[in-house]
Amino acid sequence: MRWLSLIAILALCACNLLAGEPITPTPSIPTVAFQYPTNNVSIAEGTDLQIQLLAQDEVGVSRIELRVDGQPHQDASPVDSDTVPVFTVDMNWLALGGGFHVLEATAFRLDGTQSRPALINVNVISQDT
Repeated sequence: MRWLSLIAILALCACNLLAGEPITPTPSIPTVAFQYPTNNVSIAEGTDLQIQLLAQDEVGVSRIELRVDGQPHQDASPVDSDTVPVFTVDMNWLALGGGFHVLEATAFRLDGTQSRPALINVNVISQDT
C-alpha cells in the first residue's frame, strides 16, 4: 500500500513539473538556394553569367548576399517591403579568370540572422588568343 501512495505522490509531482510558461519554439533560420546555374557548370571566360537565387524565411528575408571566391560581389533587397517570406532575385557575374570559382549565397533577416551558405562551383574556360 505504501508503494501505491508513493507512486501516486510522484505522479502528482511529475504532473506539476509540466506546469508553467509554454515553450516557444525557435523559428528556423532562412534558407537560400541557387535556381540557376547548376553546380559545376562550365562557361567561357568573359561570359556575363546570369544567376537566380531563391530565399525563404517564415520571419522574412531582408537581403541576399552573393560572394565570388569568398569576396563580396553583389547584394539585393526586396523593393516593396523591408522583408518578404519568399525572395527571388536575379544577379550576374562577369566570368574572368580561368578555372573553378566558388559562388556563395547567403540570405539574411533584418536582425542579422543568416542562412547557411549555398555554394556552387563554376568552371571558367579560358579563351585561346
